[in-house]
Amino acid sequence: MLIAQITDIHLGFDPDNPAEFNRKRLDQVIGMLCNLDPQPDMLLATGDLIDRGDEDSYRRLRNALSVCPFPVHMCVGNHDQRDTFLAQFPDVPTVDGFVQYEVEAGPLRLLVLDTLEEGRHGGAFCEVRASWLRDRLAEQTDRPTLIVQHHPPIEVGIEWMNTHPEEPWVERLRDCFTGHPNIIGLVCGHIHRAIVSSWCGFPVAICPSSAPQVALELAPIDPDTPDGRNMIIADPPAFALHWWNGRELITHYETADEHVMLARYDEKMQPLVRSLLAERPV
Repeated sequence: MLIAQITDIHLGFDPDNPAEFNRKRLDQVIGMLCNLDPQPDMLLATGDLIDRGDEDSYRRLRNALSVCPFPVHMCVGNHDQRDTFLAQFPDVPTVDGFVQYEVEAGPLRLLVLDTLEEGRHGGAFCEVRASWLRDRLAEQTDRPTLIVQHHPPIEVGIEWMNTHPEEPWVERLRDCFTGHPNIIGLVCGHIHRAIVSSWCGFPVAICPSSAPQVALELAPIDPDTPDGRNMIIADPPAFALHWWNGRELITHYETADEHVMLARYDEKMQPLVRSLLAERPV
């Protein structure tokens, strides 16, 4: 099973521009995903779908995603507004007003979580949401389950984007995960960089954004002293591909930029391919 992921689209950052930079980047990523061979079985869009929570941007997002030949499953991030989002995507399931739902995906089960607290940049996960997650995890204890959300529950080293490991929502989420080894991983966004880690023994894969990326600056930051460091950079739009091989989840990161080809599979490369494949057990 092949699961594509895009995140942090921030459509509407330049709201009055019909040729918006972030829309061009989104179209570039979607075009590449639609032309992959094999095509993804589904696409996850993991929050910060738009930039200002406005209805028109969600409408343009719906238009951009309409070309996808595979199902698209979305969650909300800190730039989203639930009511406005649900007005444009009324078929997305909710639980007590939160955008949380289950996706049956062949051999896998996906649990999409809502980590939005409107007005707050960082994550949130209240007892209502946690109760729903605990109930779902208790239902199929042997089923490989992938957790999907916007905010990562880990420190990433970029101080102005960090999550503190002792935040109450992180503790609550950790309690939900405890005792569920069938969780194969957590995929999220928010940081605008490709990052992999382990949290409480579970793999965490953070997807880079289709919008511009966050600069890799690991030095401490002083809120009282602007030091001129890079914060946002125009690196290429990017996405993730999560491949479930029946045993483990493998994550690949790719940019939607043009790639310079240095070697192709032709007669010159055929002996190498044959020898490599011959090493594998039949």
